[in-house]
Amino acid sequence: MAQRILLVEDEPGLVLTLTDRLQGEGYHTDACEDGEAGLAQAMAQPYDLIILDVMLPKKSGFDVCRKLRQSGMQTPILMLTARNQVVDKVVGLQIGADDYLTKPFDMMELLARIEALLRRSVAKPAAAVMAFQFGTVKVDFRRAEVLRNAVAVVLSAREYQLLKYLIEHRGESISREQLLTDVWGYQATPETRTVDVHMAWLRQKLEDNPRYPQYFLTLRGLGYKFDS
Repeated sequence: MAQRILLVEDEPGLVLTLTDRLQGEGYHTDACEDGEAGLAQAMAQPYDLIILDVMLPKKSGFDVCRKLRQSGMQTPILMLTARNQVVDKVVGLQIGADDYLTKPFDMMELLARIEALLRRSVAKPAAAVMAFQFGTVKVDFRRAEVLRNAVAVVLSAREYQLLKYLIEHRGESISREQLLTDVWGYQATPETRTVDVHMAWLRQKLEDNPRYPQYFLTLRGLGYKFDS
């Protein structure tokens, strides 16, 4: 069965181009041209991936992404943005997007990002670890649930996947390139800050003092380590 992609984009030319290409690649693709319609469609039908523009009529991509995550939906979200400010990308990742791509973009890069997100989203959880606890945080892999002080913590799908990977490789020194390959599924580029942003938000949500992390450690010149 073809994987289903929802495209929420208001540029007619881009909608036509992307829809034709995605369908040519074998994906079932639906398109909406404003935020309200995109949100309603995403809530009404199951999708394997949502491609979401930031600047949309009626409701912004940020608002749509936030609403979907607040509803508990874990479908991977790839945000498209014409903006080039780091703060906009950080906001998108903060509210639950799994990846972003800045316009104009290369079609082959978009397809690679899509394939990586879809591949990671269907990966089966490791059977070796069903639950794990560090400090006041408890992770239940069977329920894909994270609790801190017995209160549920909302993580994006990518944050959860990163946390799971770090727990499975606890105590190891892990480079950014390795994380991008194993968690995101694509090779790093010199300017990539995706890992750093996601790690920062894990610290914000799970560390007692994010500025002086106890568990999510930075190894200068090497990468990161999860120390439990």
